[in-house]
Parts: sequence; structure tokens; C-alpha cells
Amino acid sequence: MGLDDASKAIIEHLQADGRRSYATIARSVGLSEAAVRQRAQKMIDAEIMQIVAVTDPVQVGFDRQAMVGIRADGDLEEIATRLSEMPEVDYVVTTAGSFDLLVEVVCQDDQELLDLVAHRIRTLPGVSVTETFVYLKLNKQHYNWGTR
Repeated sequence: MGLDDASKAIIEHLQADGRRSYATIARSVGLSEAAVRQRAQKMIDAEIMQIVAVTDPVQVGFDRQAMVGIRADGDLEEIATRLSEMPEVDYVVTTAGSFDLLVEVVCQDDQELLDLVAHRIRTLPGVSVTETFVYLKLNKQHYNWGTR
């Protein structure tokens, strides 16, 4: 799905405030409310965007976040799929460099993180090395970078 200027403007409005009404967005971008609603739904259906509540994990009971770097000698797509199925995993990316995959995890505490890494991630077929980077402080988490 190609994005024209109006669709990009809709995305930018929703990045600034996901609760902004379609009527307000419509006035700003010069479309009808129905057209904005239809475009937004098409972008959601095409997985171009999501409209979600972004939380501070610590304030909702998840005291441990970490990034896990994974080196693998197996099928990266299969490993990424298996990791994506784990409820504690919120981000999986295939990379070039020191690690084949980077995985962000959100856990209730250190024990849950230990169990996840030691007993579920490291035991996946094809995972050869993991390195865990524990987050000490969330300094910035924003999703309003626009569409450029």
C-alpha cells in the first residue's frame, strides 16, 4: 500500500495522540471523516500502523526489562518466530553485526527474566549464544518520529 501525503498526515496525527478523533484529523488533512476512518483502517489492516496504549512497564508491574542479543547457527526465521510467540517478548529484530537477533523482553522480576533466558530462550534449537543487557532506567520511549 503506497502512502500519499494525506495518509502520512493521518499517521502523524495518530502518533501524536492515538485518541485524536477522525473528525479532528479530517479537518486538518482536508478529507471527510469517513475517508480518514477508511484510510486508517486500511493502514491497520495492512499492518502499516497500530493504535495502542504505550505504558511505562515499571508503573504497570514489570520491574525488569532487558535486551537479549542472540547468536544462532540455526534457521533465523524459525528462531524469530518461536521468540515472537513468547508473551514476555515485545520486540524481535534480525540484525547484522555481533548478534543475529535482538530481542527485547519485559518481565515482572529478575527470577522471571532468569527463567525466560536460561530455560526458554537458550534452549531453543539453533540458539548458540545469548548476552543479556539489563535495563537500569528507561530514558526515552517515544513513537512520534513521523513519516518523513
